[in-house]
Amino acid sequence: MAKKSKPKSKRHIGGLPPRYLFALNPHAEYRVSKCPNCNHLTYERKFVLLVHVDPENLIALGKTCRYCARCEFIITHQNELESELVRLFEQRDPSVIGNRYLVLGTVEVKEWREGLARPKTIVDMLPHVADFKGYRTLEYQPGGWYPADK
Repeated sequence: MAKKSKPKSKRHIGGLPPRYLFALNPHAEYRVSKCPNCNHLTYERKFVLLVHVDPENLIALGKTCRYCARCEFIITHQNELESELVRLFEQRDPSVIGNRYLVLGTVEVKEWREGLARPKTIVDMLPHVADFKGYRTLEYQPGGWYPADK
């Protein structure tokens, strides 16, 4: 079940209109095969996520996520995202590993690919970023027997 979290401020960092709902799945044992909003099947789709890692690191990361096209809902598994960030920062700056991070939005795939061949500054990339419309929190109850009062 997805719960709405705090509404995002009206300011945007990206140059594109906000798009997609986003949730970071903290439950490694829950793989989100059905959309928590509409209960339709989700499928895998690759997105380029813009991730801010404290103190001053912005990363455009190509990541395969669960996606519900009906709700425009992206769900990323936290353990997978964190392991990719660790792999990335082991080479670049190991002191950043374990710092707080926030997934800010998505980057256009064409711009991301061009940036892989010829690195771009953040000023060049921001016009091609779409903030998220909103963030959701995922909750679930594992299957099994529970007392009648629960």
